[in-house]
Amino acid sequence: MDFMKLLKSLEELLYELVSWLVFYPVTMWRSLVTPLSMMRYADIELADRPEDQYQDTLSPPLFLLITLLLSQGLSASLPSVYDPMEAARELGSGSNLLIARGVIFGIYPLCMAVTLLRSKTVAITRNSLRPPFFSQCYVAAPFAFLLVLSLDFFSMPQGQGLVAGTVALAVATIWYAQAQVRWFMHDLGIGAARALSIFVGALLFATLAAFLVALLITLDVKSIAPATG
Repeated sequence: MDFMKLLKSLEELLYELVSWLVFYPVTMWRSLVTPLSMMRYADIELADRPEDQYQDTLSPPLFLLITLLLSQGLSASLPSVYDPMEAARELGSGSNLLIARGVIFGIYPLCMAVTLLRSKTVAITRNSLRPPFFSQCYVAAPFAFLLVLSLDFFSMPQGQGLVAGTVALAVATIWYAQAQVRWFMHDLGIGAARALSIFVGALLFATLAAFLVALLITLDVKSIAPATG
C-alpha cells in the first residue's frame, strides 16, 4: 500500500514538472504582453479554492522562482570575469543559491505590495499583503530575469557585453516602470505623475533593501566559511 502511494506521488510530481513546459511559457508571455491583466488575474484566482487556483498558468511565486532558476543556469553558461559557480559553492549548493536569489528578488514585489497598502491606508496583515504580493510576482519575474541578464553582460570579460547589458537594463527598467505606474494609477485612482513618484520611491527602497540583504548573506557566508574550513 505504501509503495502504491509512493508511485502515485511520483506520478503527480512527474506530471507537475512536465506541465511546467507548457504553462511556464504561457505565463511568461502573458506577463510580458498583458502585465496588468495578469496582476488582476492573480487577485481573482486567490478568491478560488486552493485546488482550483491557477489552472492555466503557474502560481506567481512559483513563476518567479522558476524564472530565477533559469536565470541562474543562463548566468553559468555566459563568460564572466567572475567564477559563476563560486556563489553556489559558498552557499553550499545551487538550491541554496536559488533560495537566496528568491529572497533578494522577492523584496521587489514585497516593497511594491507594501507601498500599495500603505498608500491605501490598509492595515498590513498576512491576508491583506498576499493579493498584491502575488500580483507583483508576475511582473517581478521578467524584470528580475532581464536585470540579472544585464549584470551577466556587464561582467563579461573585456567589456564584451557592455552594450547588451545597457540595453537589457534599460528594457527591464522601462518595462517594469510602465507596468507599475499603470498598476498604481488603477489601484489608487491617481495620475501618472503621482504614480511615477510612488514607483520611483518604492523601486529605490527595494533596490537598497535587496542590496543590503545580498550583502548580509555574503558576509554571513564568509564568516561561516573560516569556521567550517
